[in-house]
Amino acid sequence: MSNIFFDIARLKYLGKNVILGKTVRIRKPEEVTIGDESIIDDFTYISCAMDLGNNSHIASNVSISGGALGKKFTMGSYSTISNGSSIHCASSDYRKCSLELPSMPPSEQAGGIAMDICVGDYVTIGAHSCVLPGVIIPEGVAFGAYTLIKPKKLLPYHLYVGVECRDLGVREDIDIIIKHKENKRGRL
Repeated sequence: MSNIFFDIARLKYLGKNVILGKTVRIRKPEEVTIGDESIIDDFTYISCAMDLGNNSHIASNVSISGGALGKKFTMGSYSTISNGSSIHCASSDYRKCSLELPSMPPSEQAGGIAMDICVGDYVTIGAHSCVLPGVIIPEGVAFGAYTLIKPKKLLPYHLYVGVECRDLGVREDIDIIIKHKENKRGRL
């Protein structure tokens, strides 16, 4: 496996049977772990520390940012981020004036928001969704395309959609995931 943007040997951990697109860009590979059987598709950009679980998928054109301020993105096993989505461990605080641009020397930076993001197991993030700093997503949650995901209490196995991240209730057929978990436990 080769990559044109970084040396794969510098990854903190690379699991078995991982597929990494040749054009995946990981700015700090020494802070990134990728679990077994996971896939990161071409044109994905990662600029922060990241722990990716087993059998997870990050589709093409996903941006995971916020590394300049030392924050981390964690994603569990059997989870997916669909194409064109953006994950932001750091952001401007638009209600206040700030100067936290990564192009500025750290001594001149001020303001902004930086928080870890944690995505549980069996989570689906729909295409072109946006995840803001501090979000914690519990197991089994799904988000429709173009959902804006802000820090708020999210319920396991619920479906959320839209700019308001509206709760549409419990997802159907959650027994599929429960049976999968039981089968995996029996093989450990």
